[in-house]
Amino acid sequence: MIKQGLAFFFLSLIVVCNAEPIKYADCGSKVGKIASVDILPCPTQPCILQKGKTYSVNVTFNSNVNSETSKAIVHGIIAGLPIPFPIPIDDGCKSGIQCPMNKDQIYNYINELPVKPEYPSIKLVVQWELKDQTNTDYFCFRFPVEISS
Repeated sequence: MIKQGLAFFFLSLIVVCNAEPIKYADCGSKVGKIASVDILPCPTQPCILQKGKTYSVNVTFNSNVNSETSKAIVHGIIAGLPIPFPIPIDDGCKSGIQCPMNKDQIYNYINELPVKPEYPSIKLVVQWELKDQTNTDYFCFRFPVEISS
């Protein structure tokens, strides 16, 4: 997908109790506030993602608005360019969140991140967003990863 049209990587979600909090950068959460971002396993940063393995992602956040829907969008930032990562389940309402979403409630967005064997070995930044029905970010965060064999 990068230059040669390699299909890149990602997800389908699962609840995990032993997730590890990661350091992340908020990149524009507008109608929500992130409480924590957990990835399992990710004992170091950048997260080393092994090809052929699956990683669990759990974002706890507070909603500042009511919304009937939510949609996840994931990009890899490579050399400053956002490359879309198609994800199997982009519907936040099927990813641990019960919709409609209500203002001033805490939600746990839960997903899986499968790393396909055909992905290139590369360092990049993942940008993960969850948008409301008006296409405004509940949350947006970035975290560094390294895809490795």
